[in-house]
Amino acid sequence: MNKRITANPKIATRVRPRDPEPDRAAGDWYTRTMPRAGDLDEDARTFRAIVATSVPVPRRDARGAFLEILDPAGLENEPDDDRPLLIDHRASARETVGRASGFTVDNSGVHAVLRLGAADDVEPILQRVKDGTLRHVSAGYRVLEWREGRDEQGQRTKTATRWRILEISLVPIPADRNAIIKRGAEMPFDIETRAALIETLRSACNLPEEWGDDLTEEAVTDDEVREAAHEAMLKRSAPKIRITRDHTDPAAIQTRAADALAYRMVGGELPEASREYVGMSMRELAAESLTRSGVSTRGMSVDEVFARSLGASDFPLLVSNAMGKVAAQAYRAAESPLKALARQRTLPNFKQSTSIRLGEMGRLEEMSEHGEFTHTSRAESGETMSLKTFGLAINVSRKLLIDDDLGLLGDMTSTLGQAAAQTEAEELVALLTGNPNLSDGVPVFDASRGNTSAWDLDDGALGSVRQHLRTVKGVDGKTIIAAKPKFLVVGPELETTAEKLLAAIYATTTEDANPFAGKLSLVVEPRIADDSWFVLADPASVPSLQYAYLSAAQGVQIQRQEAWDTLGLKFRAWLDFGCGWLDWRGAYRSTGL
Repeated sequence: MNKRITANPKIATRVRPRDPEPDRAAGDWYTRTMPRAGDLDEDARTFRAIVATSVPVPRRDARGAFLEILDPAGLENEPDDDRPLLIDHRASARETVGRASGFTVDNSGVHAVLRLGAADDVEPILQRVKDGTLRHVSAGYRVLEWREGRDEQGQRTKTATRWRILEISLVPIPADRNAIIKRGAEMPFDIETRAALIETLRSACNLPEEWGDDLTEEAVTDDEVREAAHEAMLKRSAPKIRITRDHTDPAAIQTRAADALAYRMVGGELPEASREYVGMSMRELAAESLTRSGVSTRGMSVDEVFARSLGASDFPLLVSNAMGKVAAQAYRAAESPLKALARQRTLPNFKQSTSIRLGEMGRLEEMSEHGEFTHTSRAESGETMSLKTFGLAINVSRKLLIDDDLGLLGDMTSTLGQAAAQTEAEELVALLTGNPNLSDGVPVFDASRGNTSAWDLDDGALGSVRQHLRTVKGVDGKTIIAAKPKFLVVGPELETTAEKLLAAIYATTTEDANPFAGKLSLVVEPRIADDSWFVLADPASVPSLQYAYLSAAQGVQIQRQEAWDTLGLKFRAWLDFGCGWLDWRGAYRSTGL
């Protein structure tokens, strides 16, 4: 039980501990009482509040329940620190309504000056503060150092001896009833009179003995006290339905730990919720996984911890998830630029898939005087494609785990992601340069189609290519589809020439103007080893290439493989990928001189 301290000794009583608040991912959170409108400086749009006290708050961790205590003296914020003032802990630009600063500490707790912004959408918030509708704040903070102990009743306690406030939020429901409201020089009511009113209402409404303790010194009106008693009486016999978010969920913990492990492998951006795991070694992560599974690691050697964690905990899945994040990051960074030229699909299986392209409808026919419609049909063409599986496997040795060599593990995993991107690039380049036959038995680039030449890369050649694409006819052989050129694809040998050709220059005469400046996007594919160059239309309007993944496994996949022939962990990476041509009408190739 917790002692309640109040200015009125006649109503001092013992109260039950509050229900634990959720252990949010970005830190542990308290709700603190905010000032009434009488404390608001409307001109400056500022007010002061006690945002944190040392009141114990029930929490839970892997070892069970404990009381969390904030030591105000352990606050590491400086008085001139500036923190965001949010709405309901929603960290977005729209929900940022002001700033919190002027942090000071005294015997009553941590004080702060809260300032609301001048934006139009903040005015309703200011009005709610002014009329007392919105009266509470909640401090979001991160604990840097704990001290464990026991209270007088023998309950486990964890005192935050070093902690830092990250943000302050305006909230409708308070959690810390001991947070003291900052008031003016005079109290708006008499404490003795208020205590008598509360006692009368408690008896008349048959309310619990502890009801009203938080209203004794609260700056509310007598009518508000009566309304609170009425609401408490209505809720007295109603069943309580309490919904909480459990941040001790093993899946959530595993996600945070995997993010921290991936950060240690290759760096990048560390989620705030994962900071508590970033300093943990592989052995510590394995030991914690065993603890969550109910296995004590006391007295275990390093070998025993890893051996037990590989079969009796979620540690292998944690490592697998971290490797998957690293591989996916490397895969995205190394993706082939040719994918921008193609249309993406997903296929449900490995069977050969046919993409049907319907012909154009042409123009609408003039109707006769009898209002009869002319029926028409549409031509169609279809190209096939199927998925193939590519893969590699790596071993994470026992030595690497014990040595905590995450840099090496990150390099190995990144290589898997890069290998997947390399595979896609080589398949697409082979498709583009291989000039395969389409379903009509004619190669993609053929003289009969008028989409191939041996021109050197210059503005005259590009002009001819553009004219061809603009006038090419659709599947019906009659309708001009007006394919707009968008991409110029070259190899390293023509990169400089292409950049000069597409560069925007200041021309002194119309003859010097560059007609292609800003009109085409340059795509340099280092695997094109000759003077060939290609022009392709926008795949959103006239698609030429297509690529696909298995619908259940898009991109590179990392999976742990059970194995008895190795000490450590064994992983495999695979890619279900396929590519093919959709149509020749939006593509043009020149082999160069």
